Amino acid sequence: QVQLVESGGGLVQAGGSLRLSCAASGRTFSSYAMGWFRQAPGKERDFVASITRSGASTRYADSVKGRFTISRDNPKNTVYLQMNSLKPEDTAVYYCARRAVSTMATEPREYEYWGQGTQVTVSS
Repeated sequence: QVQLVESGGGLVQAGGSLRLSCAASGRTFSSYAMGWFRQAPGKERDFVASITRSGASTRYADSVKGRFTISRDNPKNTVYLQMNSLKPEDTAVYYCARRAVSTMATEPREYEYWGQGTQVTVSS
C-alpha cells in the first residue's frame, strides 16, 4: 500500500512563499508521475502541477505558472511544490497524488493514490 504524506503548509502573507513536501512510501516512487492538486472550501479539486517520473518534464495550471515550481528527489521518495508570490486565492488544502504510469495528467481521476492534504492559507 502506497502512502503519501504532505507537509509544509501554513499561514503566510500575500507575496510570501511556502514549500510543500510529499513523502511517499514504497520502492517504486521513481517509476510514476506525481501531481499536486488543491481544493478550496465549496469548490472542486483543481490541478496545480505535475511532473514525470524522471522530473524532466513538468506542467502547470495557468493560475500558478511562473509562481509555483514542482520538483522531485527520487532517492528521497519526495516531491516538492515551491510556491512563491502567494495570493489569497491560493488558499486551499493542497494534495499530492501519484499516478499508476510515468506520464503526467491533469485530472484527479487519473491519479491512483492521494495524501491527506495540507492547509495553505494566504492572508491579504
